[in-house]
Amino acid sequence: MKEINLGHVLIKYRHKHGITQDELAAYMGVSKAAVSKWETGTTYPDISLLPRLATFFNISIDELMGYEPQMTKEDIRKLYHQLTIDFSSLPIDTVLEHCREIAKKYFSCFPLLFQIGSLFVNHSMLVKDPDKTAQILEEAKMLFIRVKTETDDIELAKQALNMEALCLLTLGRPNEVLDLLEPAQLSLTFSEPLLASAYKRMGKTDAAKSILQIGIYQSTIRLLNLLPSYLNLCLDQSIAFEETYKRIVAISEAFQIQTLHPSLLMSFYISAAQDYLTLGKTEKALDLLEQYAQLVTSDIYPLRLHGDYYFDQLDEWLEQTLVLGSDLPRNETIIRRSMTEAVKNNPAFTPLKNYPRFQSIIKRLEVNEEGEYASNYNR
Repeated sequence: MKEINLGHVLIKYRHKHGITQDELAAYMGVSKAAVSKWETGTTYPDISLLPRLATFFNISIDELMGYEPQMTKEDIRKLYHQLTIDFSSLPIDTVLEHCREIAKKYFSCFPLLFQIGSLFVNHSMLVKDPDKTAQILEEAKMLFIRVKTETDDIELAKQALNMEALCLLTLGRPNEVLDLLEPAQLSLTFSEPLLASAYKRMGKTDAAKSILQIGIYQSTIRLLNLLPSYLNLCLDQSIAFEETYKRIVAISEAFQIQTLHPSLLMSFYISAAQDYLTLGKTEKALDLLEQYAQLVTSDIYPLRLHGDYYFDQLDEWLEQTLVLGSDLPRNETIIRRSMTEAVKNNPAFTPLKNYPRFQSIIKRLEVNEEGEYASNYNR
């Protein structure tokens, strides 16, 4: 990220064109001392001189000022990664203020604003004061609204719309979510088969496979995000509930979600354990929490989005398509901490606190969290 640095730019272009300070001063109708002060940053040219100065070097005024209103995908990724580290190691108010300053500086860089909003959402739980948490979510919502209304990127606008809805839901305003999203734009058409067929006819078999792999992966992830919500709605229908549970397990095993996308399976174990506890099936809930602990403490780190031997063309797509590439939206230290918190301080599991099995699960999760701290200390 670059600050406004007109002096550096003037020196660069003056040397590039072999022009002396005297020659530039004569063209601009100012003294050599004035040019010298511009280049050292002591003073800036009068605003009315900027167009003539930029024209002289055949550059834009933004280039002249050394101002970059947009960040590259690579710069956004590096910045996001550093900010996730900051959230895990610095006072949260300090990091939030830094994020606000970045957002103001790059207020027209919509991919960056989206990621800043995502940072706010993904780290709002670190604030223990409910009012401050709500304030952070409101800030994130406003960033998503700006992205949604101003960007020309249709896909980014859709993502911002969904994140705005997530903020509203988390803030306890479901009516506004319905106003925002209804009527839902549901579609039964998919472009992947057509694209794949076109590539196949052109003899581009690898491209056809890649398109279909991406479509299968996205559909599988979406399905495993939908089914746990449906499972919860089936609590009053035992047959539908058990059948939905079985299908989630079957899909997870078929696509080896435990290694392909373990975070999805973790979320399922937690939500299903809560559902079984609601049904009064304590042992089943504990079984699921033990599976959760086993997965969390297994060899899944560092957590990243990735393909596998079946989705063998996915990694390149993730790196090229997603702003964050294969990185997850939170630092691993915070992720491991949240994995423990999801069980230890989950009000839904309060009835289990005196069960030895539950206490053993908590200890395993705490050891896993401490292991990350020890790993960071030894690096």
